[in-house]
Amino acid sequence: MVMPTIVSDRFASLDYIDYTNNHVFLKRSTNSGFHEHHDNHHHHGGQDPVGPSAKELIGNALHQRVEKIDHEFCEPGDEDTFFVADLGEVYRQHLRWKLNLPRVKPFYAVKCNPDQKLLELLAALGTGFDCASKAEIEQVLRMGVDPSRIIYAQPCKTNSYVRYVASHGVRQMTFDNADELRKIARLFPDAELFLRILTDDSSSLCRLSLKFGASLDSTDGLLALAHELGLNVVGVSFHVGSGASDPGAFLKAVQDAHVVFQQAAAYGFHLKTLDVGGGFCSDDTFEEMAGVLRAALDDYFPAHSGINLIAEPGRYYASSAYTLACNIIARRTIADMPQPISESNGGAVMAINDRHTPSGDASYMLYVNDGLYGNFSSIMFDHQNPVAKALRVGGRTLYDTPAAEGLSSPTGGVEYSIWGPTCDGIDRITQSIRFSLVLDVGDWLYFEDMGAYTKCSATTFNGFSNEHDVIYVCSEPGAKALLGMH
Repeated sequence: MVMPTIVSDRFASLDYIDYTNNHVFLKRSTNSGFHEHHDNHHHHGGQDPVGPSAKELIGNALHQRVEKIDHEFCEPGDEDTFFVADLGEVYRQHLRWKLNLPRVKPFYAVKCNPDQKLLELLAALGTGFDCASKAEIEQVLRMGVDPSRIIYAQPCKTNSYVRYVASHGVRQMTFDNADELRKIARLFPDAELFLRILTDDSSSLCRLSLKFGASLDSTDGLLALAHELGLNVVGVSFHVGSGASDPGAFLKAVQDAHVVFQQAAAYGFHLKTLDVGGGFCSDDTFEEMAGVLRAALDDYFPAHSGINLIAEPGRYYASSAYTLACNIIARRTIADMPQPISESNGGAVMAINDRHTPSGDASYMLYVNDGLYGNFSSIMFDHQNPVAKALRVGGRTLYDTPAAEGLSSPTGGVEYSIWGPTCDGIDRITQSIRFSLVLDVGDWLYFEDMGAYTKCSATTFNGFSNEHDVIYVCSEPGAKALLGMH
């Protein structure tokens, strides 16, 4: 599902550039009100020599949106959750990828976040696309991407989808079992096939080996069957699990893939591509992971071998580029709590009697207008732990200041639990967090690193919308140039 975008007349004080007839980009903000809160601002990432930093662009977009909303008088939906996406961060991640894995061409995993503007930037950067359904393939093809830049990386495909890709020239696809081979032989015998092998993904956030992948004791038989059916096996693929944490998993998978390459040669297949899948995170673990993978590839598939190398990163590109803002729609005060309340009720929380000075023993439960059934679906499905920060409290914007941060002390400040808007008791975002200020209805929170497996798995449970505005900013001149921004 494509994320909606805002219209420019809602934020006339910002300097926008029209990219298409229904998308708007924030180029630069000269609003000075927000900067008065930035004595301790952290300047990092994508500094334009003549413009604001990445943090300033994001902060100004957040500020100018929320400062206009009065929850006592606004129209229904005006205070809805919204995203700010910095396309410059996606650009920087691409440069980081090229620096660390120069031989490996990324095929972005569309399922992670199918935001149209994100896909357009990645297409302009020359990436390929890992698609798992007809809808994802259609979305990429509509951008004018050549079918050769798409891999249908779904080992268990719907018959009609196979017929669809055959008619649209998307030839690359994966398989991991004999039944799938017979299906492909019947529906698309000219496909270019990748044998997906089983890996050890026990250290990943989301294990995939329980569902996909051929064990090494079955690969020889599958290659024999593919040869018998006259099919064209062109490569091997694997996936060490989404959000992998063990670099050694890549080494073992590359070694196993090398074995399968040798098996394929015995049947006359001339494999030309190795797909190392996903599992890459955007945090500081990436360099270590990439280093292990790079060394393994150099050992087993050196450059002179002529083997093409591709990968399927998703969260690596999308996660850190998106910030989510939520409005506090209700607050429940639980007074004089002598002991922490049970985990099932959200953990212990404390309160203060004014906006700035802690006192008393009350506790607060905060209810925001997004939750596990919405953009925080990543908590349930992707094992994420989004961290709340105070965006606007009592009419003051706190983005990227010390006051915005939760406290590290287990006893200081004010402790809260944070809940989503639905009627389901499991709809809890945060069990326990402390802030130095009292938060109330109408205040705003923000959550960073919300670009991966959030919007794409949001639902409309209880009638709440899963269509939320995205404000696009761009902190990198290179990305602006690719997107035709001036």
